[in-house]
Amino acid sequence: MFKKILIANRGEIALRIIRTCREMGIKTVAVYSTADKESLHVRFADEAVCIGKPAGAESYLNMQHIMAAVEITNADAIHPGYGFLAENAKFSQLCVDHGIKFIGPTPEMINKMGDKITAKETMIAAGVPVVPGSGGLLQSVEQAKDLAKNVVGYPVILKATAGGGGKGMRVVWSEDELEKAYDTAKAEAAASFKNDGIYMEKFVEEPRHIEIQIAGDQYGNFCHMSERDCSIQRRHQKLVEESPSPFMTPELRKAMGEAAIKAAAAINYESVGTIEFLVDKNRNFYFMEMNTRIQVEHCVTEEVINFDLIKEQIKIAAGEKISGKNYEPGMHAIECRINAEDPYNDFRPSPGKITTLHTP
Repeated sequence: MFKKILIANRGEIALRIIRTCREMGIKTVAVYSTADKESLHVRFADEAVCIGKPAGAESYLNMQHIMAAVEITNADAIHPGYGFLAENAKFSQLCVDHGIKFIGPTPEMINKMGDKITAKETMIAAGVPVVPGSGGLLQSVEQAKDLAKNVVGYPVILKATAGGGGKGMRVVWSEDELEKAYDTAKAEAAASFKNDGIYMEKFVEEPRHIEIQIAGDQYGNFCHMSERDCSIQRRHQKLVEESPSPFMTPELRKAMGEAAIKAAAAINYESVGTIEFLVDKNRNFYFMEMNTRIQVEHCVTEEVINFDLIKEQIKIAAGEKISGKNYEPGMHAIECRINAEDPYNDFRPSPGKITTLHTP
């Protein structure tokens, strides 16, 4: 087992990892920017190292600074949390090159699921249902028009292949809207991900967004840990997560759990992760993407199955077999995200200084 873990993150997830490490008797190292020097994760960790200025590129996204902190503190593993470098194959490879254990999947696994077209092709080969679509990147607006009209059928959705968080996505209801949506999606994808590749899928109307928590180890063992319903969203970003899903049936849970395990097995996945599905009103489900990391909403699952996913993630990274099993939810949990938004401007993001706080 690891003796000391460096947590390459901040805020809630850093504190969450520190809590489990304390229970496991593992020392922790916090990293922080100059803006976060008084943060709770800095105060609660056993050691703390400043890694740069407030901008993410100069601190939490600066791989060289993080690796220097590892060397200074003699940590033997890095937990990336979520966001920042958690799904960065280059960083995972850097850890391998330096003999430091990355608590997460290998670079190859991240690459296979990080690009949505590659992931979709992998799922088709594994027999996991996918949404009908272009089958590859769109090369021109003319090709997009032909596919939408003669193959996929309207409405369609254009998606960035390197996308996430709702960026580079446009729903198109008719051919009149397609050219503008195509140009906008490509421009947004290029600006957000430095990759303007987009693809097309059939737009599933009245969908549910249901994801399955999974775990896999290096010995070829896999399990699913029930579902989370993330259907309540704004601008394709999750607001409420719930488990169990009020839409779920025992038969659907079994089928989706089996499909999620197929998806993980297709890339010999090692760690905890999440398979996200779209489910239509007739309870047909389709693979959407895989998150090769711990998720923001992982604690919803922990509450309903009474299981520590961070501990499982650390144990798998240390070479142990999974201790989880295929779970049925025993309780009910709901997580609500608190966002800084302007209610007088269509609830647009509105970050700023919090001057007054009233808790319920």
